[in-house]
Amino acid sequence: MQQIRLFFIALQFFTRLPIPAWVGFEAAWLQHASRYFPLVGCVVGVLAAATYFAASLVLPAPVAAVLSSAASIYLTGAFHEDGFADTCDGLGGGTSRERVLEIMKDSRVGAYGAIGIVCMLAAKLSALAMLPPRVAIAALLLAHPLSRLAATALIWKLDYVRGEGKAKPLAQHMTGGEFGIAAATCLLPAAVVLASGWVPAAAVLAAALAAMLAALWLGRKLVRRIGGYTGDCLGAVQQLAEVAIYIALLATLGHGAWV
Repeated sequence: MQQIRLFFIALQFFTRLPIPAWVGFEAAWLQHASRYFPLVGCVVGVLAAATYFAASLVLPAPVAAVLSSAASIYLTGAFHEDGFADTCDGLGGGTSRERVLEIMKDSRVGAYGAIGIVCMLAAKLSALAMLPPRVAIAALLLAHPLSRLAATALIWKLDYVRGEGKAKPLAQHMTGGEFGIAAATCLLPAAVVLASGWVPAAAVLAAALAAMLAALWLGRKLVRRIGGYTGDCLGAVQQLAEVAIYIALLATLGHGAWV
């Protein structure tokens, strides 16, 4: 029952979805709810995939891709997209650790953030639109939990660098067992995707590798620039890993411009 409560707490923190009243709330629960961040991604992925499927029955694939992304953004309150934009602004405009953190805390979006979010959304939507409909649905089911696992890895391995912040309750020390639970929740969507036969095993492995490389690359940059991560950085890693997964699937399936 406590594990169910932790899942609902994570769902409430990362989405707009209501949770049952019986769940209750204690501040200490947030310290352990991050283990279910990828499971929240499973919920978001199912709703995004359902939106894509329903739209694709009557609309072209590019429109279905836009509508599914809009559904996931609405569901999460653009939580991760906002973090991506703030991280772009901070890393792009800051020359010192203090200045990077100051810029990231500013609610205004600067040139780096605006350009970054436009490029990120363009890459995400164009990649989804170019995938065959069945593969796009599988990609949504796979990418949302996997990309959130990539963000969870920062909580597991890096230090939270702010004294206060929205993500601080989730940023307590994460044990290897808790990260193991987070990783295990990604096995279900991966199994569903593989069982469907819509995506070959090599493509699923490429997607997982792309998410891992995205987290490693941005994680190293964050350590070098600010010494760890903030809540915005979690959103940035999630978004970067999600895009990397779509691109990896597209590349693995032989959709090069010259093919």
